[in-house]
Amino acid sequence: MRIGGSEFAVTGHWAGGFEERGLEQWAGQLRKQLRTPQVGLGLVFMTPRFFPYAAEVLEILRVHGQIPLLTGCSSQGLIVEDRELEEDAGLVLALYHFPGAELKAATFTQGQVEAAGGPSYWHEQTGVAPDQTNGWLVFADPFHIDGESWLNDWNRAYAPLPIVGGLAGGEQSEQRTQVYLNGEVFEEGGVAVSFGGRVGLASVISQGCTPIGETWTITKVEHNLIHEIGNRPAYEVLAETFNRLPLDQRKRAQNNLFVGLVGNEYQEEFHRGDFVIRNLLGGDPLSGILAVGALPRMGQSLQFQCRDAAAATEDLAVLLERTRRRLSGQQVYGGCLFTCNGRGRRFFGVPNHDAALTQRHFGPLALTGFFANGELGPVGGRSFLHGYSASLVLFVRKQDDPPRRVAAKR
Repeated sequence: MRIGGSEFAVTGHWAGGFEERGLEQWAGQLRKQLRTPQVGLGLVFMTPRFFPYAAEVLEILRVHGQIPLLTGCSSQGLIVEDRELEEDAGLVLALYHFPGAELKAATFTQGQVEAAGGPSYWHEQTGVAPDQTNGWLVFADPFHIDGESWLNDWNRAYAPLPIVGGLAGGEQSEQRTQVYLNGEVFEEGGVAVSFGGRVGLASVISQGCTPIGETWTITKVEHNLIHEIGNRPAYEVLAETFNRLPLDQRKRAQNNLFVGLVGNEYQEEFHRGDFVIRNLLGGDPLSGILAVGALPRMGQSLQFQCRDAAAATEDLAVLLERTRRRLSGQQVYGGCLFTCNGRGRRFFGVPNHDAALTQRHFGPLALTGFFANGELGPVGGRSFLHGYSASLVLFVRKQDDPPRRVAAKR
């Protein structure tokens, strides 16, 4: 059992199994550590060994943690404070107090995705209009819902407001995960929490790449096949970009090349963080065609990217520091980190990489999260489903909200 936190949030890790009395005491102790009159939100993430007891665990946490809104999901790997618990993780719980917040939760299913007829459908289903929210925190099952279609719908309904979160993890062989809302356990669909009032969401989406070469314009494309870049065969442009790299960078880029597609074309310049990274599936030197894991548009800007551990570290560090400067002087209540299950110790060679780097820039930060099967986060005013990424959401006081301190409980 471990507890840590700050004035507005507290986090805890339960390493044991299902022990009713022990969990009751632990949740009560965690609540006492939060020195505020009330909890606004609880986030819980559990490993699959709790699947048979999930509903009971949720009820224990809600009652003894005094949590009016509790949500989260399952995963094999969990995050708490500066630690990434990749094995035998147990469960983690975070309690947050958000002064002046207006929180509202909604569930969604594949049936609703198929029935949706436009933005108004989701406004009615959630009871939340675009001017009533500052963004959404989402947890969803990856196996029984078309995440891309759902996200496209919600972008039309709520963009440019951020939609951040992650797809649950669990028992891969059975394609089974769980998503939680208050006392309910869902094995399909998702849960979304609207953040309104005096609390907002600041997002950092690090896709683990560093840009190489120039920014180009796609001049001929068919579906996911890029024929021409800058009026030249696309494969020729890729080969030229690769061959111009210094020898050490070419070694790093070998078998690690991706494409970055600009998320928002209405910018004078493009920088790190402005591109949506997608797989480079293959290329044909004879036809000059590149196949990519996306549907690029004619006229869209493109830059090739390299992904490896060093690039991922550089990318996350740069974006965290940029966000830290942008939020200078603004109250940060806590955060939630969703890191791809392809990252972690196996990718970086060291434990706690993403969590520790986040704490280095924002700590001490009340941080929780999990290893995800896909990460949600905005690029260029629209949210995307990412892979191999680290998506961090920071819960912040809106800038027009005058600072005030929370009185400690007596």
